[in-house]
This record gives sequence, structure tokens and C-alpha cells, in this order.
Amino acid sequence: MLQVGLAAQSLQNQASFDGSTGFIIQPVRVRFTFLDIEDIRVKYPKLLKRYNEYDALSGILFEPFTNPVLETLDSVEDNLMTNYNFAKPLFPNMRQVPLLNEIAYIVNFPSTDTQNPRNVDLNKTDFYYFLPINLWNTAHQNGFPDPVNEWNAQESSTTKTFSYSNAQAGATQDTTEEENNIILGNTFEEKEDIKTLQPYEGDIIYEGRWGQSMRFGSTVLNKNPWSNQGTNGDPIFIVRNGQAPSAGEPWKPTNENINEDLGSAYFTSTQQIPIEVASSTYGSYPSDPPQAPNQYNKNQIILTSGRLLFNASQDHLLLTSGKSINLNAYQSVNVDTENVYIQSNKIYLGDKNADEPLLLGNQTVQVLDQLIDSLKAFMDICQTLVGVPMGAPVVPINSIAVTVKNSLTVIQRDLENIKSKDNFTV
Repeated sequence: MLQVGLAAQSLQNQASFDGSTGFIIQPVRVRFTFLDIEDIRVKYPKLLKRYNEYDALSGILFEPFTNPVLETLDSVEDNLMTNYNFAKPLFPNMRQVPLLNEIAYIVNFPSTDTQNPRNVDLNKTDFYYFLPINLWNTAHQNGFPDPVNEWNAQESSTTKTFSYSNAQAGATQDTTEEENNIILGNTFEEKEDIKTLQPYEGDIIYEGRWGQSMRFGSTVLNKNPWSNQGTNGDPIFIVRNGQAPSAGEPWKPTNENINEDLGSAYFTSTQQIPIEVASSTYGSYPSDPPQAPNQYNKNQIILTSGRLLFNASQDHLLLTSGKSINLNAYQSVNVDTENVYIQSNKIYLGDKNADEPLLLGNQTVQVLDQLIDSLKAFMDICQTLVGVPMGAPVVPINSIAVTVKNSLTVIQRDLENIKSKDNFTV
């Protein structure tokens, strides 16, 4: 009966719901950002206290885009506390704090004050902001000059000037036109050469402000550097950090460049990636060498940057392969460790066609030891030989026998030293 009653009540609530919640979305101008909490504590202590210290992290102060605030108070902190509203990020696990003077959009959603036991009010709301709007169609910055105030809440060490002729590029120029001044933040340095990625049908792209990106893309035959093989729609995932140096025209989109971007990871399916590797000599293979990296067109993962570091701080670093593991370096391959163990049926050193077998240390010493024992016995006989007349010593042979025997004794004593104490084979 209780379940039936709850179901009936739920249906009744649904039937009476008309979608009118009072929640609205509106554009606002960002005037202050809560990023460096310790710095804000020094400059604007009353402001930070109002918004509960670290609870304000990633929050913004804003003014309505269509109704800019005219600054009238002498104190920056008083202006911040009097003229602007506070909003925090809408999503708990994804944050993109807007720059100053970017246009974000906000919504009013339930506030934590609704749980106040003294005054339960489910209509209480706070402001939450989404991402800034894509005003200039660039991932770098989308700031828009304030038509009312030239002052900005957060002082900037350098003043940037927005050039409207380059609006789509998000570029800046040096000028003396005061009305075009725009401040984007305290540390944000605008770059004129950051380009937007060229999208293709079906792509999902995420871009940072500095040339970082993730592309969930596919083959689009003959349209980009990775689409000269396969079939339209073959998946590819590209992660890039730092775009290749730009040759001007920042408003024109670009593609990833595996040979010039600062660092990349490519996850391919059928694509042939035009990578230029540092070294590709495969002369050690007697047969079936690896296909050249820029010719391979099956599923693979490519990591490339100025330097790669793999560090297993607690356990093993494992490299496994169905065919071979190739270490290919332009200068040298170095191994620095306490011990090196190699288990293999055959080892070829110096060349794949090497045919000079290595000597087995213990067996070599044993054979040489037996040979020296035999020579020493022979020398014992030689050093006591007598000649004619009977009993006369054979002086030359006796003398050399003593010398050779002494030398053989020294050699025999040093045989153990010719065995390596560090390198072993079966």
C-alpha cells in the first residue's frame, strides 16, 4: 500500500509540473576570478571572507552583460563587494575558469542554504557558470571590451590592446587607442599564433588555450595528413601538447603536425602517420625487418616528443612484443645497472652474420690447465736429462726447461684471472 501511495503521489506531482522553475540562463561579463586564494587573502580579505575562503576557489564575480556596472567607489574591494554577484562552476569534475572580460553564461540552481533547518526554503538559489561563450571562435581567448568601464578589478602587469580587425584570431596589437584596452587577467599572456584545430565531419574536439588538444576523429580520405589510407570513418584519437610554430594568419585553422608539435600521442586504426623518426636502421634483422614507421597503416600507438621518460618507481617496466623489440638510436644504446641477465638460445654480437663463437670460460681454463700440467711434466724430464758421456748434463735443454717451467707455473696461477667475473654465458 505504501508503494502504491508513493507511486500515485509521484504521478500527481508529474501531472502538476508545468516546467516553470524560475531558472534562467543569462550572459554575464567576468570581472574577477578566485584563483590565487592566498594572494586574494592579502589584497581583499573582506571579499574572501564573504565567500568562505576556499569555498570560493574557481568562482567568478560578474555583472550582467546587458547592464554594465558603472564604478563609483574609491576602493577596489568595495567595488567588488558592492557591484558584482558571485558564481561558482556548474560541473564538479570539469572546470574552465573564464578570463577577465570573457562572456560566460550563468544559471541559478539550488543553493546549499536550502538545507538550513531554521528556515527551509527550497526556492533559494545560487549562481553557477558554464564555459565562456565562443565569441571570437577561438580557444585561446574570447574577451570583449567593457563599453562602460576601463578599470578592471584585477590589476594586470601588462595591458593588452584588442585589435578588432583580428578579432577572429584573438590577437592583440600595440596601440595607443585607450578605448580598445582590455585586460584578460594577471598572468595570462595573449599569443598571436594560437590556431584553432580544423574540424572534420563527426569529430569531437577539446582544445586548451595554448595549443593543447584532444581529437576524437576518423579517416577523411585525402583531407588531412593521416587520411591517405583506409576508409572514411576509421577511428583515430590524437592528443597534442603545443602546436607547431605558426607561419602567420592565426585566424586560419590548422591540423596536428606530428613532426613539429611539442608532444603527441596518436592512437590509430588504419591510418598511415607521416612521422619522421630519429633513427630507422634495421640492419640487425636477418629477415622480416619492421616496416618503416611512416609506412605502417594498422592499429598502433605512437608517442613522440623531444624526450620520453618511462619510470616504474615501485615495480617492473615490462616490454612485450609478438615479433621483436627494436632499440634504435642515432648515437648509442646504453645500459646502466647492477646486473644484466640475457636468456637466449643464441646471441650474435657485432653483426647478424657473426660466426666466431665465444669461448666458454670454465672449460677453456680447464683445457689450458691440463695442457700446462702436461708441459710442466715434460719440462721436469727435460731439466734432468743427461747426455754422453753417461751422466753428463744436457746443459742447454736443462737450462731452458727450468725457465719454461717457471713461466708455465706463473701462467697457470693466473688462469683464473682471464675469466670474466661480470659476464656469463651458458
